Amino acid sequence: MKKNVAILLFDNAEVLDFAGPFEVFSVASELKNFELFNVFTVARDSKAISTVNGLSVNPKYNFQDCPPVDILIISGGVGTRQAMVDKETLTWVEQIHQNTLYTVSICSGSRILGALGLLDNKKYCTHQGVYEHMAEIVPSGLPQKEKRFVQEGKIFTSGGISAGIDLSFHIVSLLYGNHTAKETADYMEYNLISNGSEW
Repeated sequence: MKKNVAILLFDNAEVLDFAGPFEVFSVASELKNFELFNVFTVARDSKAISTVNGLSVNPKYNFQDCPPVDILIISGGVGTRQAMVDKETLTWVEQIHQNTLYTVSICSGSRILGALGLLDNKKYCTHQGVYEHMAEIVPSGLPQKEKRFVQEGKIFTSGGISAGIDLSFHIVSLLYGNHTAKETADYMEYNLISNGSEW
């Protein structure tokens, strides 16, 4: 059965934080007759998102019409500073998280999980420039600065920007095996070993 992968967007999201995972999960599914994942973007409302550096993106769904979510991916970017204090966004993430198979933050998307208390006393990764702020958001958290990504239960967090691609391949491998992940990486001409993937 296809798994729904929802990628949370907001103004000033970092492009590769969401585009990288979008590509990995989409290509993995494409190579298997589109049977693995249904990948889509979601935002608080349906208006266009202006990302870091000004790329305009139209979210597929909003908080009201979003389908059930199996894997939630929270983008990073400077926009997480606003998203982490937006009550509607926090409420939605908290509700969706209750029923996910995996909840994933990319880069500074960790701020949102931290603001919800989901990283209390847990290991986490984030962008190298965000660890100081994360220490304020979640003082009991256990930063893993040397890691590309870490898992705590059903929560995954990754380091900055490109690390989200490695984490996405890791999740594909967990769900459908190393062969599927490697086949996807080969198609994308992405060298998993040189990019420090932990799987």
